[in-house]
Amino acid sequence: MEPLIHPNAVISPGAKIGADVRIGPFCTIGDEVEIGDRCVIGPNCTITGPTRIGPGNTFAGHCSIGSDPQDKKYKGERVELVIGAGNCFREFCTVNRGTGEGGGITRIGDRNWFLAYVHVAHDCIVGDDCVFSNNATLAGHVEIGNHVILSGFAGVHQFCRIGDHAFIGMGAFVNGDVPPFVIVAQESYSRPRGINAEGLKRRGFDAERIALIKRAYRSLFVSGATLSAAREIIATLQTETGNSDLKLLLDFLDSAQRPLLR
Repeated sequence: MEPLIHPNAVISPGAKIGADVRIGPFCTIGDEVEIGDRCVIGPNCTITGPTRIGPGNTFAGHCSIGSDPQDKKYKGERVELVIGAGNCFREFCTVNRGTGEGGGITRIGDRNWFLAYVHVAHDCIVGDDCVFSNNATLAGHVEIGNHVILSGFAGVHQFCRIGDHAFIGMGAFVNGDVPPFVIVAQESYSRPRGINAEGLKRRGFDAERIALIKRAYRSLFVSGATLSAAREIIATLQTETGNSDLKLLLDFLDSAQRPLLR
């Protein structure tokens, strides 16, 4: 089938567009861009060459693919981006081409899933079947193996390697090599630090309401009681006072599907 190109898209005469490609409105496809068969490019995407994209890739809106490397040493030399087949790039993903001093190419394999705001910097190599959650970021020259998962807001320092089947936890910052099969996570997740008293005051909560909420907080997070025991303390206090804020807290506890952050 012939490609389906929106009339508001701007396609360079030097671009090569495969069969059954769909290009949405306000896209810009530059010189030396090759787009394989059956790719779908959403609105407002920019693809800059030299870039070669294999078949069956999907780009959601506002992706920037193949832009110049963000490296002060880059002097305009001819460098490339090569993307394999069957990848999914969600909104606002950015992928840079390589640098002359770094090998000249950024390379992405097949069947990877890049969620919103993922960044892949210059000279990176990404294998196959990886998942990059929202805002995961690779600095330059990073090598990612196959079946690697980067959780949301994870960051990888330049020149690091992450081996096959590794898992990088949410918000973890990686500044060394991660062997295959290894999980990397933050030292500790965030913990409760008190109630949002100032915000409650601004929303019209009086001193009595705030004091009851503080008592409930101390039962949950300061007393050392088990969760079930703390819940009973709050339930008793709610029964005695009829306070709707405590009822809201109890309903929240009773509807949990994940462990309480304590």
